[in-house]
Amino acid sequence: MPQISLTRVVQFSASHRLHVKSYSAEKNLRVFGKCNSPNGHGHNYKAEITVVGALNPETGMVLNLTLLKQIIEKTVIKHLDHKNLNLDVPEFKAINPTAENIAIVIWKMIRPKLARGLDLEIKLFETENNIVLYRGEKSAGERA
Repeated sequence: MPQISLTRVVQFSASHRLHVKSYSAEKNLRVFGKCNSPNGHGHNYKAEITVVGALNPETGMVLNLTLLKQIIEKTVIKHLDHKNLNLDVPEFKAINPTAENIAIVIWKMIRPKLARGLDLEIKLFETENNIVLYRGEKSAGERA
């Protein structure tokens, strides 16, 4: 069965502060620079959410695009758009809202909503020059 990738591109705006509570003020400033500003800063994020799977010979689709759009709207956009990630999003109470961690959180929001045979990849653009890619969690037997 051929594997097909289906990608939906979405945008959301959010603010955050890169900060590790156990670091001193000096170390936070040294590690995160201006991204450690006490008042935070914002980004217009772009996410490419890609679902990979076998083509359904009956429908001709990997996944109904309308369903993917609904999943993203309900689980990602509603949760992250126009939020202060540090203060408004429970997932970031215990982890630093770096682009890497945001991509992982998005993956964890969407993954449970998809059928078992589908793979998921999140490509998050924090800026046009700063991009992270997360392909999900692999079990020990799947690691190369």
